[in-house]
Amino acid sequence: MALIESDQSSLVSAFGLLIALVAVVGTRFLGWEWGSGRLVPTLIGVTVAGVAVVIVAGRLLD
Repeated sequence: MALIESDQSSLVSAFGLLIALVAVVGTRFLGWEWGSGRLVPTLIGVTVAGVAVVIVAGRLLD
């Protein structure tokens, strides 16, 4: 069971790192800002928030 949790933890960490990279690149080079009314940053934010809720709910239910 610990191996599965370790794999999930690594996957969640990699996902978080990818999202952070997208946020930095989007902010620095693409002019993305939260609340700017642009569709792509809003969709990314909503998707990431949804994934976070699913991960936390899954861990709480285990």
